[in-house]
Amino acid sequence: MKLLAYSKWDVVPVLCGLAHFAFLMTFFAVFPIAPWWVLISMGFTYSISISWNINGISHNFLHNPYFKSHLLNRIFSLTESLAMGFSQTFYEYVHQRHHMGNSDRPDEKGETIDWLSIYRHGHDGEAENIFSYVFLSYFRDDPKAIYAEIARRNPSDAFWGVFEIVAFLTFFVLLGFLNWHFIIFFLPFYYIGHCLSYLNGYYLHFGGNPDKPIAWGVSSYHKLYNWLWFNNGYHAEHHFRPKLHWTKMDAFHRQIADQQLREGVRVITPPHALGFLDPNLPEKSRPLEVASNPLSEPGNVSYEPQN
Repeated sequence: MKLLAYSKWDVVPVLCGLAHFAFLMTFFAVFPIAPWWVLISMGFTYSISISWNINGISHNFLHNPYFKSHLLNRIFSLTESLAMGFSQTFYEYVHQRHHMGNSDRPDEKGETIDWLSIYRHGHDGEAENIFSYVFLSYFRDDPKAIYAEIARRNPSDAFWGVFEIVAFLTFFVLLGFLNWHFIIFFLPFYYIGHCLSYLNGYYLHFGGNPDKPIAWGVSSYHKLYNWLWFNNGYHAEHHFRPKLHWTKMDAFHRQIADQQLREGVRVITPPHALGFLDPNLPEKSRPLEVASNPLSEPGNVSYEPQN
C-alpha cells in the first residue's frame, strides 16, 4: 500500500512537522527545570521554526497533500495547527487566494484579490511599509471572511477548519492551565514566529512584477536556505507553476532560466527572511525593466497538478 501521494521525499517534511510539534511539547515539559538561557534559546528556536514550518512544510503540504489517505492528511493538518497555533485549513484557503491575486495591487475600490498582498495596505500603489506588514498582518486575518470563503466552496473543509481553531485554542488554554508561567513566557515567541513568517512573505514578492506571471514572485537560490526550507526560495518558479512538487523546483528553474532572465525575474542573494540585506534591493517595490514576452502571459500559466 502506497502511503505517500507524490514522492518518497515527502517523508522528510512529514517527520519535520511531527518534530516541530514534539519540540513544542518538550519546551513545555522542560520549562519548570531548564535554566533561563535554555528557555530563551528554545523560545527563539520555536519562533524561527514557525516561519520554517509555514513557508516550507505547511506550504508544500497545502499544494500537494503528503498522504494518499484523506484521514492521514486530516491528522497531519491538525498536528500542524497545534504546532503553529493556527488552522492549517484556513491557511490553505487564504493561500489559494494568494495564488489567485499573486500579491496584486488594489483595484479602484481599494481591494485586492490576495489578502496577503504586500500592496493591500500600502498607499499610492506602493508596497506597504515592511514594519507594519510584519507586525500587524497577524491581527488582520478575518476569520469570518475566511470561513465564508471555505463554506462556499467546501462545507466539510469549513467544519474542519473551525475544529482546528477550537483544537489549538483548547490546547493553548490547557497548557496555560497546567502552567500559566509557561504560557505567559511562550506567547511572545509565538507572536514573533508569525511575524517572521510575514517577514519572509514580504520579500517573496517585494520587487516582483504583479503584472507578469513569470515574475510574480522573487526567488533566492541560497543553497542552505532551500535545503532547510524545502525549496521555498524558488518562489518565482512556484508562482509560475503552483502545483509543481517542491522536489522539482530546481529542475524547473533550469528549464526556464533563460526565459526568466529575459522577463526580468528578480533574484535576491540572501534567504527571503533576510531580504533587506540584498545589495540590489530597490528602495521601493519596482519590477525590473525588461521587454514583454508573450510566453509570460497569464493564459500560459497553469494551476493544474504537474508531478
